[in-house]
Amino acid sequence: MKMNKKRFASVAGVIALALALSFALVGCGGGSSSSSSSADNGGSLRFVTGGESGTYYAFGSVIAQHATNNTDVSITAASSGGSQANIQELEDGTAELGFAQSDVMAYAYDGTNLFEGKPVTTFSTLGALYQEQVQIVTCDPNIKSVADLAGKNVSIGAAGSGVYFNAIDILGAYGLSESDINPTYQSFGDSADALKDGKIDAAFIVAGAPTTAITDLSTTKQAYLISLDQAHIQQLIAENNFYSEAVIPAGTYSGQDSDVVTVGVDAVIIVDNAVSEEDVYAITADIFDNAPDLIENHAKYAEISLEKGASVASVPYHPGAAKYFAEKGFELPTK
Repeated sequence: MKMNKKRFASVAGVIALALALSFALVGCGGGSSSSSSSADNGGSLRFVTGGESGTYYAFGSVIAQHATNNTDVSITAASSGGSQANIQELEDGTAELGFAQSDVMAYAYDGTNLFEGKPVTTFSTLGALYQEQVQIVTCDPNIKSVADLAGKNVSIGAAGSGVYFNAIDILGAYGLSESDINPTYQSFGDSADALKDGKIDAAFIVAGAPTTAITDLSTTKQAYLISLDQAHIQQLIAENNFYSEAVIPAGTYSGQDSDVVTVGVDAVIIVDNAVSEEDVYAITADIFDNAPDLIENHAKYAEISLEKGASVASVPYHPGAAKYFAEKGFELPTK
């Protein structure tokens, strides 16, 4: 049976068009991670930070804009749910860069606490930027030590949050468990309001000092920060390599007459493993080389140093970041 030539040409054309469309759809489909395309040198990278009223978003936006204007890498800062959500976005391929607390990223990499049994190893360290102190605040002058929290109403952060695990670590160091206090699970602002209204006796807040919630509380009511003693600080550091000693200087808050000694975690930029070495090197250099000149852009630049940047021990560094720090005299582990 012979097929009309015009009809054959028409059918062939339809088949060719269908094949072309199918290949186009495969190329645009969701089967491949956005990281691989965004990781190409000079590509556009999405940087997830934190809530729009927090330091992560404000500082992250400044970092993204400066890198975009001064390197071959385009970065877009985006608000997010914070450390845990940021790590999940990198794992899902919806972001390439993110802020994370050093403890939360350690939980993710090791598959513990917030990430129990579900380790995430698709990200690397770019560098630590500044410290976030564990602040234990109370309005009761009789609470002078963590041990005094036994039997008290204490806010220990949202259930399953990074703050929650910081609180459990510190209580545990003093021989207390969650059942030895009357716990509530509140945000920083809600904790400050509850302290102000006398509904709780103390609260754990983990953020860079001065923290707005405590500043506002201390201007309306006498507030006290609880110091940790050296023995327990060293115990916490020995048991968890993401903790470091922290000092909140006298005068940070209204009525604070002396330094407060505690522990802190670091605010770290993490990066998807698939991002190119060239891009990560450029971003790292832009942050650390220019920090002294950018303090007017954001105060947190004053806390950035090479030593702090190279201090992360829980998660290996991205090769691009390691290359930068090696040029500055720091040999860091990579994957």
